Amino acid sequence: MAAPSDLAFDPWDPAFLADPCPAYAELRALGRVIPYAPTGQWLVPHHADVSALLRDRRLGRTYRHRFGHEDFGRTPPPPEHEPFHTLNDHGMLDLEPPDHTRIRRLVSKAFTPRTVDRLAPYVRGLAEELVSRLVRAGGGDLLREVAEPLPVAVIAEMLGIPEADRAQLRPWSADICGMYELNPPPEAAARAVRASVEFSGYLRELIAQRRKAPGEDLISGLIAAYDEGERLTEQEMISTCVLLLNAGHEATVNATVNGWWALFRHPDQLAALRADHALVPSAVEELMRYDTPLQLFERWVLDDIEIDGTTLPRGAEVALLFGSANHDPAVFDAPGKLDLARRDNPHISFSAGIHYCIGAPLARIELAASMTALLKQAPTLRLATTPHRKPNFVIRGLEGLDVEIG
Repeated sequence: MAAPSDLAFDPWDPAFLADPCPAYAELRALGRVIPYAPTGQWLVPHHADVSALLRDRRLGRTYRHRFGHEDFGRTPPPPEHEPFHTLNDHGMLDLEPPDHTRIRRLVSKAFTPRTVDRLAPYVRGLAEELVSRLVRAGGGDLLREVAEPLPVAVIAEMLGIPEADRAQLRPWSADICGMYELNPPPEAAARAVRASVEFSGYLRELIAQRRKAPGEDLISGLIAAYDEGERLTEQEMISTCVLLLNAGHEATVNATVNGWWALFRHPDQLAALRADHALVPSAVEELMRYDTPLQLFERWVLDDIEIDGTTLPRGAEVALLFGSANHDPAVFDAPGKLDLARRDNPHISFSAGIHYCIGAPLARIELAASMTALLKQAPTLRLATTPHRKPNFVIRGLEGLDVEIG
């Protein structure tokens, strides 16, 4: 795998993490697919290719439905990581048809548009309550006071997790998601394994309770969901609940703080938004494009595929660069400009194809609710201290966002 030795693309460099866009521009200029030796992946930086490959069935989130590790030329994960992989590999995000099709169909029976619409008043009311507390306090950490508790409470409410148990959800999720970074260190893997064991054990007990006494919650719906005699196994239910929690709030938390950090750095756009709250829907889309919370999505090459004269062989791993695709000038006019009124905005922050985010409608409701509440109740909100980026690349966010009421 030959690669340029002086690439600006460096997922472990704080300067790159602060602003990856120049490195993305370099990658797009280099070609449509670029080998990257540090992770053994092929980088795909262009919007058209990322969008097409998300839909291409020659690539998959897993290869285990067709090949063993050895057949595919891959080393099995260490045995001590087994609890994480058992949890992760039974969720629909990391499955391919026919299992993915079956599980998504069953989950969709419980996770319906009507369910999401029914939650909208609860989401808006909770957002207003959280923002009201922030205003009464004169400010605080927007991440911990608003961005984090809102989606965590919403997905916990959906799942039917008792309020007394919800404090542990975010730490479990953060530890599990640490495994999704590129080349995670051993200590991150150990935390992910421990969280997988604890979270799975908790959900196993909760599912047993719901079997005895069903409610109106999503877990009860997953237990009841069936199609032509097929039901979710207990492990599939556990993995689905963890996936819904992790995917149901990680992106929303980071989109919220990334978005407000961008607004504070673009006072003209913030002023336009404050003057016209009707911009909120397009602002949500533009902020997710401008500072994408999920920068990379991986795929395995299941059958040889050629991209621009380069053959990617079966067994290769592809890194689809969402952050780069969302700044591709071939698709977006002036992609480096934050334009809350942007109308032509085919960003791929929610992925595409069969793995398109099932929770995208809920995420949009949550992002719009918190933004609207802040605009109404805190029209003089301003940055208190310059935030620090988390030392992560794949899941892009801030350590916190300290704000004050001007």
